[in-house]
Amino acid sequence: MITCFIECFEFPYPTILKIMQSYYSKEGNQFGPVEETELKRLAQEGGILPDDLVWNATMGREWRVASSISGLFPEPPQSQTCILESVVPTLTTAAINTPLQPQRPKSKLQKFLAPFGAACVMIFSNLAKLKFLLPFLKTGATMIISIAAYAMAFGWSFAVGFVLLILVHECGHLVAAKRCGLPVSAPIFIPFMGAIIALKEAPRNAWIEAQVGIGGPILGTVGAVLCEGIYLLTGNLLFRALAYTGFFLNLFNLAPVGILDGGRIVTALSPWLWLIGFTIIAGLTFLHFNFLLLLILIFSLPRLISLFKTKSDEERRYFEVTPPQRWTMAILYFGLIILLLLGMQMTKTIL
Repeated sequence: MITCFIECFEFPYPTILKIMQSYYSKEGNQFGPVEETELKRLAQEGGILPDDLVWNATMGREWRVASSISGLFPEPPQSQTCILESVVPTLTTAAINTPLQPQRPKSKLQKFLAPFGAACVMIFSNLAKLKFLLPFLKTGATMIISIAAYAMAFGWSFAVGFVLLILVHECGHLVAAKRCGLPVSAPIFIPFMGAIIALKEAPRNAWIEAQVGIGGPILGTVGAVLCEGIYLLTGNLLFRALAYTGFFLNLFNLAPVGILDGGRIVTALSPWLWLIGFTIIAGLTFLHFNFLLLLILIFSLPRLISLFKTKSDEERRYFEVTPPQRWTMAILYFGLIILLLLGMQMTKTIL
C-alpha cells in the first residue's frame, strides 16, 4: 500500500506577490510599493524613465536602472526589426559563394577526446548498477523544472530559495519516516503545486502517521528561521521574503485537513479535528476561490467520511494512542503553530 504526503504551496501566492511588489526612485525620492502592472504602466506613460532606479526583494540590497529590467519598456519599432532581418540573406549568400577551405585532420583533438568517449561507453554499459542514482536524478530534474516555473513569476533568486525551502520541508518527512522504519520514495516536485513523497508501506498506527506528518513542518520551520538569520546578518531582503514565505507555507500545511500535514498529525489527537479543518478550508474556498483549495477539499472527503462510518476492530486499534503520546503531539502541533505565527509577525515587514 502506498501512502502519499502531498505538500501544497499554491494558496499563499497572493501573499508572495505582495512581498514582491516594487519600488522606484526618481531624483532622489522613493515611491511605492506598486504592482508589476502599475510599474509597466508608469514606464509606458513616462512616469518612470529609463535612468530611474527600481527595486524589489529579489534584487537584494541593490537598486537597478529601469532600462535594465526586461519587459518594463516597450519593444523597439517593428521597422527596426525588419532592417536587421534584411541583412541576413545578404550575409548568407556571401557565405555560400565563399569557397570552402580544406580543414586539417583533428588527430590531436580525437586523441584528447578518446578517453572521454571510452568513459561514456563504460557508464552506459553499467547503467543497471547505477539504479540507486535514479531517485536523486528524478528529484533533481523536477527541482530544476520547478525552479524554472517559479522563476517566470518571481525571478531566479527567489525561485531557487523557494524550492530549497520545499526540499528542506520534504527532508523532514523523509527523516521522520526513516526513523519510524518506513520505506519512502525521494520527493518529486510539481510546479505551482509543491512536492509529493510516497510511503511504500502504510503507517502501522496514528502515532507513527503523526510523527511522519509533523517532521516536515518542524524542519521547514528551521529552514525559515535560517533564512531570517541570514537576513539579520547580511541585510539582504530576499532572505526576509523567503523567511516570511517559509513560515506562512508551513503554517498553511498544518491545517487539520486530510491530505495536508495537519490532517496526518491530528490523527493522533482527535480525528474530529478534520471536520474543523475541512470547514475552514471550505470557507476559504468560498470567500477566495482557488483551484488547489478545491482539490484539497475533494481529496480530503474520503477521510472525513470515514469519521461517520462504523469502524472495524482493526480500524479502531489504528487510532489507539497513549496519553503521553497524545500530549507530546499536542504540544508539538500547537506549539509549532504559535511559533509560526510569531515568525510571520516578525518578518511581515520587509522595509
